[in-house]
Amino acid sequence: MCLAVLALHTLPGIPVLIAANRDEFHARPTLPAAQWSDAPAIYAGRDGQAGGTWMGATVQGRYALVTNFREPGRHLDNAPSRGALVEDFLRGEMTPQAYLETVHAMDQAYNGFNLIVGDTRQAWYLSNRDGGPRALDPGIYALSNHLLDTPWPKLARTKAAFSAVLEHPSQPDLPALFTALGDRSPADDADLPATGLPLARERLLSSPFIVSPEYGTRSSSVMALHGDGAGELEERRFAPDGSVSGVSNLTFSWQAAGGGV
Repeated sequence: MCLAVLALHTLPGIPVLIAANRDEFHARPTLPAAQWSDAPAIYAGRDGQAGGTWMGATVQGRYALVTNFREPGRHLDNAPSRGALVEDFLRGEMTPQAYLETVHAMDQAYNGFNLIVGDTRQAWYLSNRDGGPRALDPGIYALSNHLLDTPWPKLARTKAAFSAVLEHPSQPDLPALFTALGDRSPADDADLPATGLPLARERLLSSPFIVSPEYGTRSSSVMALHGDGAGELEERRFAPDGSVSGVSNLTFSWQAAGGGV
């Protein structure tokens, strides 16, 4: 996952709404979003190479997502899969806070990551490049390949578009959210972040939706947990030329442990 915007306890009747793009090498095997056969409580896509997932939700009203932290030249070849951080939370029963405290105790074994885990009552954020876990208050948050709400151009643009969509009376407005995720305009060179990549690469990665033959936006997803116990996850998958190659439209019912929202 390389771009996500979240509305947490800001929309009437929808405690969790997430719109996200997953950017990855096109050659990396990936399974479409689905109900997992070996863990039927989980609804998510799946990494066909290392296992795990980048974003998902469960019938207990739990959800999680991860993004990589961009830092060229700093890479552990034998590091554990960051996708397992999402999967382990979705499979487990620990509270968001307790889970991130456990992850934090061993987070330097991983390559750089940002991790958000939550349920319909609370959300917590951890980056292994930014201290310990912290609770997220109700609000709108955006995450890319730096720290939470770092104002990279792609992030600021998508967060603004997402916030504008939330002003519409009908929510979730799926067409408008997918339009926001589909922005292919690169940032101006003067506004590009300096992460150590060559200029051409920084320019390519600066658009919310990335199109290139080897690496790009593999999928766009909107996930919502409604206060009435309904859940939905729509995923649109893309070919290297940016055309739609598949769609998953999943609905499920959730019930938090102990009942209620």
